[in-house]
Amino acid sequence: MKSISIPLTLINLQDDGFHLLVEVVVFKEKHFAVLDTGASRSVFDKSLIEQHLSETLQVSDEINAATLFTTTTTIQATIPELKIGTLKIKNYETVAFDLQSVSDTYQQFGHPPIMSIIGGDILMQYKAVIDYKKMILRLYR
Repeated sequence: MKSISIPLTLINLQDDGFHLLVEVVVFKEKHFAVLDTGASRSVFDKSLIEQHLSETLQVSDEINAATLFTTTTTIQATIPELKIGTLKIKNYETVAFDLQSVSDTYQQFGHPPIMSIIGGDILMQYKAVIDYKKMILRLYR
């Protein structure tokens, strides 16, 4: 199995502990994502998805308990290509939530805006290993 090493950024959110950020590329743009081993699936910011995929969105009124963020409107979309390091995931089926409040909190503390949360679906599928000492995320194809 071939592994891919992706650099991580450790940030301190004051009393909220530490968060790991990973750079992702969606719609040929670089964005920061929170690495969240507790999230059952990865999600993207609603505004980012709407900006690029407005014609192909499906809106669902189900409540989705996939992450800590509860919402009554979940947008489902297919991202043509998601890149994490050199890993390319084609036609990634995702859900989108409004992550603006999360992003605002990060920016308030001088950190980059957050456009995504990388969760258990991707981490499990690619057998993720987080190396805190080297600050590297390893994914396996």
